[in-house]
Amino acid sequence: MISQTEPLKTKKRHVICMASDFFYPNTGGVEEHIYNLSQCLIKRGHKVIVITHCYDDRVGVRYLTAGLKVYYLPIRVFYHQCALPTMICNIAIVRYILIRECVEIVHGHSAFSVLAHEVSMIGKLMGLKTVFTDHSLFGFADMSAVLTNKYLQLCLCECDACICVSHTGKENTVLRAKVRAHKVSVIPNAVDAYTFTPDPSQRDPNVVTIVIISRLVYRKGVDLMAAVIADMCPRYSNIRFIIGGDGPKMWLLQEVRERKGFQHCVTLLGSLKHSEVRNVLVKGDIFLNTSLTEAYCMAIVEAASCGLKVVSTKVGGIPEVLPESMIYLTEPNVTSIVAGIESAMKDLKNGNILCPYQCNKMVRKMYNWMDITRRTEIVYNRILLNKNKVLGQQLRSYLNCGVWPFLLVISLMYLLLQLIERLYKRKHIDIARDFKL
Repeated sequence: MISQTEPLKTKKRHVICMASDFFYPNTGGVEEHIYNLSQCLIKRGHKVIVITHCYDDRVGVRYLTAGLKVYYLPIRVFYHQCALPTMICNIAIVRYILIRECVEIVHGHSAFSVLAHEVSMIGKLMGLKTVFTDHSLFGFADMSAVLTNKYLQLCLCECDACICVSHTGKENTVLRAKVRAHKVSVIPNAVDAYTFTPDPSQRDPNVVTIVIISRLVYRKGVDLMAAVIADMCPRYSNIRFIIGGDGPKMWLLQEVRERKGFQHCVTLLGSLKHSEVRNVLVKGDIFLNTSLTEAYCMAIVEAASCGLKVVSTKVGGIPEVLPESMIYLTEPNVTSIVAGIESAMKDLKNGNILCPYQCNKMVRKMYNWMDITRRTEIVYNRILLNKNKVLGQQLRSYLNCGVWPFLLVISLMYLLLQLIERLYKRKHIDIARDFKL
């Protein structure tokens, strides 16, 4: 097996299709990962396209920076920014795109993304290589986790390679999706440290400003967040909270702010554009993350790059992300989080902190997109050596997952592909591409 740090001996140009329900203009960690990875792959000479579903004002083909071509398919959102898992309704258009763009590798992102799994399975039936990046952690006990894990097992049983963003995420994916460990690589996310630069002049020296930037959902620990605010604001007159982000749990923070009379020390900014995040971070002294589960937290890396002291719950892959000198790890309970914030405040008062610009240099060295891209290229080069399986062997792999009816779905997908091949032959698509019809 090729090592993740081994330099490439030969450089081959790949044609890659990034597939996910999560992409711009929607914002989030997965969207940013796909965009930045695509840009770096293009810089290194590869061709990259993106397949996602349409948004309210965006459907059809769009071109982004560096000529990144994005197909916004006419598919409506069904639930939480994801399309309906029909498995067969989008076969014709996906096949057309993959042939027209001469795609060699299909790279799906996010276990929640239905479109990523569908495009990957269609690509595999067409003889293409497939890669999947898992950005999240899942449990094993509740019914939703059981169903999600079984669906993920079905979708990944024929995947050529998987990528996880942390070693904890790798263990989680191997257990819940029953993927062979040797097929899973660990490649973390990265941050543009040249964008997230420190600016100590923006801080208020008379107060301790705690910044929180997060989606306000249950798994981000909004309940803990509210309890910490209710505990600390009455005891520290010089503390200020700046909270950026939106979500279904916003009402809880609004209730704490209004009922407790914390309007003077709690500022709710609502939803932020990614370009606005840095200008909020540089106003803070401490960054607080209260996540209950996290495979890899981009927010704490961005905050560290801006020179903030980070206080975070010790869950998932977070302990792997930053060195001890840059983060205070706490248990996911109010007492431990408050103690972590108080330790950070004490160090700030005593001047026992790293220089913000030194923090930026450390993050720049640890996490940069070109390094992540080179490591991803190694995965691409490795899977191109894999031999394609015939339909019978693929069906045998799906059969081992224990869901026999799914064999009928895969068989139907294969038959539809063969029918479409007769109706719309590949040579006609090649002609259309050559003449840009």
